[in-house]
Amino acid sequence: MDRAQKEKVVEELGQIFESSGVVVVAHYEGLTVAEMQDLRAQMREVGGSVRVAKNRLAKIALQGKPCESMADLLTGMTVLAYSEDPVAAAKVVDGYAKKNDKLVILGGTMGETALDQAGVKAVAAMPSREELIASIVSCIGAPASNIAGAIGAPASNIAGILSTLEEREAA
Repeated sequence: MDRAQKEKVVEELGQIFESSGVVVVAHYEGLTVAEMQDLRAQMREVGGSVRVAKNRLAKIALQGKPCESMADLLTGMTVLAYSEDPVAAAKVVDGYAKKNDKLVILGGTMGETALDQAGVKAVAAMPSREELIASIVSCIGAPASNIAGAIGAPASNIAGILSTLEEREAA
């Protein structure tokens, strides 16, 4: 890899560190190519990505970034999992690490906040952005459906009473 390629990689990594909601660092020693492809596919499904980069280049890219404290985690065979959604990458990596003990979570960052292994697991336990939006929408929609039910209830009751009266007159 020549100097220009290294500069390009450092620039790309810098963009990743600045724009991602969460970056998770893990050791992947012993993972097969198929297992790594499976992890990448799972990350793509949630809008995230997986990147293997030289630790030295990643440390250079971290200089001056809010998540610079993550540089201590970059030792050995590391993989970076990241996503714009602050929870998605952590959920996928945590779930994958539970199924495959060759992937070991080291930590990561969420914005300026450094995360240790327990911190990544705590972030993974949080509801995702889509789940939060769905719960907010259901909370907003519940009063409207209750009002609609309350408005329709008297008419339904009157219709029931009229139906009963018709049956009595017919009999």
